[in-house]
Amino acid sequence: MTVDLNADYVELASTQYYGWSRINVDQLLPTRKQLDHAEKVAKEYQEKMKDKMKVIYVIPDYFENRPKKCMNGWGNIFLTIAPDGTALPCHAAGQLPGLDFPTVRDHSVEWIWNDSPDFNKFRGLDWMVEPCRSCPEKEKDLGGCRCQAYMLTGDARNADPVCDKSPYHQKLHDDVERIGKLAEDQAFNEKPLVFRNMKNSKQQMEKSKEPATS
Repeated sequence: MTVDLNADYVELASTQYYGWSRINVDQLLPTRKQLDHAEKVAKEYQEKMKDKMKVIYVIPDYFENRPKKCMNGWGNIFLTIAPDGTALPCHAAGQLPGLDFPTVRDHSVEWIWNDSPDFNKFRGLDWMVEPCRSCPEKEKDLGGCRCQAYMLTGDARNADPVCDKSPYHQKLHDDVERIGKLAEDQAFNEKPLVFRNMKNSKQQMEKSKEPATS
């Protein structure tokens, strides 16, 4: 389709497993076999469309051993204004507990960006705990994603479990392998996705935020 549209570039990336996609992670996470196939096809098109279209292929976080510098760093270059006026350092940060993000109804964007306590919460390196604090790669990845750290460990200060230095990394690795085996089960493949509605939203969303256990 992108070839037919003469697109300048296309990015191929997996679902980010936040919110409702986290609840359906068993159905949405690709298997290693699917991932290998997708990477092969992407590389073929990268070569085929060389100098014509840029094809960007992003490996899902859960299959990596080092985290990405999420949003290029908390409150570093991105600012999201929600429909109610709430300012966020990334689109998913509202799920983190204990933070009271400012609103443009009460503060200027300049104050929010420079002086808001929550926009400064995870800036720089001083907030880090081990193993990030003493890691030689901390300036490269800034510990990964704060939202992902919270969802998978229960504490936004922890290292992103994608990192193999995290004590939660093996749990994540085991979960990926478990989901891969589920894909071989015909009965599971016929299981429908859980859709959001007023009856199950609160219960399912709270369940998705339960921290992993080591």
